[in-house]
Amino acid sequence: GFSLDDKQLKRAGLDYHEYASMQVYENWDHCKITLSGKRMFALTTKGSARYTDMQFQTDDVFVFGPETRGLPEYIRNEFAPAERIRLPMLADSRSLNLSNSAAIVLYEAWRQIGFINGN
Repeated sequence: GFSLDDKQLKRAGLDYHEYASMQVYENWDHCKITLSGKRMFALTTKGSARYTDMQFQTDDVFVFGPETRGLPEYIRNEFAPAERIRLPMLADSRSLNLSNSAAIVLYEAWRQIGFINGN
C-alpha cells in the first residue's frame, strides 16, 4: 500500500486532483453501507459481462481490487454475474494494470452519459 498523503500520489495527480472526490472507507462493509442505493459493478478478470455491453448511468460505482491480485473472492461473490464486468484480453495474457483498466472503463461510462461537464 501507500499513504494517501504521499507527495508522490499528489504529484501523480498533477492538475487533476481538484476534480477528484476521494473517499476512504474503513472496510468493505462500511463502503457498501455508505454507497447503498447506487448501482455497483465489480471489475474483474472473472467477469461475465463485457464493459462495452453495459448501459452505464450517472452515479454508478465501480469497484476495483488490488492490482496484484484483483478483487477478493468474497467481494466478487457479492455481485450478481451481470454486475461483474471485464475488459476483453488476449488468451493467456496478463491483465491490464489497474490504472489503465480504470481509465478504460471510466472513460466509456463518461462517454455513455454524454461526457457530462466535458468540452
